[in-house]
Amino acid sequence: MQAMSHVEPRYRKQALFPGIGEDGQQRLRDGRVLVVGCGALGSVAAETLVRAGVGFVRIVDRDFVETSNLQRQVLFDERDVQERQPKAPAAARKLAEINSGVEVEPVVADVRPDNVLELMDGIDVVVDGTDNFETRLLLNDASLDTGIPWVNGGCVGSHGQVMTILPGRGACFRCLLEDVPDPGSSETCDTAGVIGPAVNVVASLQCVDALKILCGRTDQLESVLTVVDVWDGTYRRLNLADLPERNDCPACRKGDRSWLRGDRLSQTAILCGRNAVQVSPATRLQLSLAEAAERLSQHGDVHQNAYLVRLVLHESSAEITLFRDGRAIIQGTDDPALARSLYARFIGA
Repeated sequence: MQAMSHVEPRYRKQALFPGIGEDGQQRLRDGRVLVVGCGALGSVAAETLVRAGVGFVRIVDRDFVETSNLQRQVLFDERDVQERQPKAPAAARKLAEINSGVEVEPVVADVRPDNVLELMDGIDVVVDGTDNFETRLLLNDASLDTGIPWVNGGCVGSHGQVMTILPGRGACFRCLLEDVPDPGSSETCDTAGVIGPAVNVVASLQCVDALKILCGRTDQLESVLTVVDVWDGTYRRLNLADLPERNDCPACRKGDRSWLRGDRLSQTAILCGRNAVQVSPATRLQLSLAEAAERLSQHGDVHQNAYLVRLVLHESSAEITLFRDGRAIIQGTDDPALARSLYARFIGA
């Protein structure tokens, strides 16, 4: 058995694996990861990376914990639901109990053109735990602009896909998907559901590639799209190196960064499976939650914690959850126009 003289006991079995080794374990300790979105994929990925001993993990999420999350989002429990905890700090508390030697930085925010580069500063690899194509296209632009690799993942029903983008080498996400799909043209959690085993497999495949990058094993990564269906038991790897669309890719071949410039990102986002819409201000704000709670109390029942204010309207079944950065999640509708109207009426223009 190989001697592991400089490896902490908790990582000894991991470091015995030749793909990582003692040198790779040290690289993991020095590694810095950004996990964007701490829902299903993001919570599994964050836990896996923290258990692996990655030195710094920044978790960015815009949402709070709900009962429907608990079926597949492994870092949360019923107490988080009762306390209306934002996902990022709730996850960070759990992860601190799993591995106190890892620095976990929670950020309650939406990833947008005006903060994505700041969030990626000093990061070695980005792991995608998002639930929408707009943010993925933004991450793709930011990755190409900074040279920081990112590991895309998506999961619906019993199947999912993983694609790792190494800027300047192989296909980028926009080679595969030039624009946001038309509404109704692709499956969502609302239409096809999602099962936990599929989430766990997809997130684990994402973490394998992230570990390769952190350990300096990028020579073992290929430009492929991995598609897996855990219910059917199928697994495919599609070679993207010769994808015809690559020659005309507006992002990695022609240098277009329209998502990073903010030309394409909307101010509203329908939240998958939630009957809710997120409304974002044009610029980031720094609100006083105490003042907002006092002002909103005349319109309904108000609940406040350190991260948000929730208003349950007297006049309807809608709920408005307001964050410090000015974002609000409007529950009780999936109509962006109505959500914007409620935002303007109760929060402001």
